[in-house]
Amino acid sequence: MFLNVAQLCIRYPGAANAAVDGVTMGLRAGDIGVLIGPSGCGKTTLLRAVAGLERVSSGSIAIEREPVSQPGLHVPAEQRRIGMVFQDYALFPHLDIAGNVGFGIHQLPKAERANRVAEVLALVGLQGMECRFPHELSGGQQQRVALARALAPRPRLLLLDEPFSNLDVDLRERLAHEVRAILKAAGATALFVTHDQLEAFAIGDVIGVMHQGKLHQWDDAYALYHRPATRFVAEFIGHGVFAPAQIRMQGNEVVVNTPLGALTDVEECPLPSAYDHGLCEVLLRADDIVHDDAAPVKAQIVRKAFRGSEFLYTLKLSSGETLMTHVPSHHNHAVGEWIGIRAEVDHVVTFARGGGAHSPPAPTQSA
Repeated sequence: MFLNVAQLCIRYPGAANAAVDGVTMGLRAGDIGVLIGPSGCGKTTLLRAVAGLERVSSGSIAIEREPVSQPGLHVPAEQRRIGMVFQDYALFPHLDIAGNVGFGIHQLPKAERANRVAEVLALVGLQGMECRFPHELSGGQQQRVALARALAPRPRLLLLDEPFSNLDVDLRERLAHEVRAILKAAGATALFVTHDQLEAFAIGDVIGVMHQGKLHQWDDAYALYHRPATRFVAEFIGHGVFAPAQIRMQGNEVVVNTPLGALTDVEECPLPSAYDHGLCEVLLRADDIVHDDAAPVKAQIVRKAFRGSEFLYTLKLSSGETLMTHVPSHHNHAVGEWIGIRAEVDHVVTFARGGGAHSPPAPTQSA
């Protein structure tokens, strides 16, 4: 692994809990890793530790197999050959774009420095803007200048701390795709921190979900969504609810009884023996619930959120359970209206009833 973090702990004096608690993860050369989680989960502290801005309490960090942080060893940040892109860009207002981008390579001969500045500006799509000043650029352009400045010294690792948080929501996902293309073109290895799932999915090869200092899962976006490692990941990623269920055998087939009826013919499902009497909670994503006026099960719309091409409806069954569903926006139903719904679940993810954030799902059996 290019970046290897092993059993990392960071504790602050007087704090009841560790800010980073036993985190282990690896990042391959050329990959983009993303750390995501709620505020205060430890993702920025972990990023700062990799940068050399925080000392570790235990565990280790190695870059290209070279230990840079462990008890008794702390390689200073300036010696780690790491580039950083900050939340506020940190551009120098009195310097033009060439001056900003070339700031970290001032030791190079003038002609070589100018060539490198032109090279990275072309990489981020800002060629010819060397003589502009930061205040003359849009927020997205300023962000790309900050990225060019970080790339100019050819760092072996690039760290980005919520770089799009000051931008408009509509711009964030588009810029995330653009930055991913830029980093891939540069062959950069990067670790990115965000609280926005769309940004994480747009930019990351591998995504880590953190909660209360612990890394719950380090995986690709598909696995996080469809095969969450803990109840917290299942709840944090995407839209969905946990509904009471019972798994039972019907002949040679596993059947999951839910408030929406029985789930049958599913590709993956735990066996009834995974839980006492097969009683559990099943994860039902919004895309597992299909609006169907002909369905026998009806649910009342209690909340609706317009998402352009679709609505996200929050529904309540007559039995009291809450569900969520994505519905094409031309199906514009009113809050309070009852609609027909049915479940379409390819693989079943279940958890013990009343389990905590760290509880894992039951292992599934392939059909």
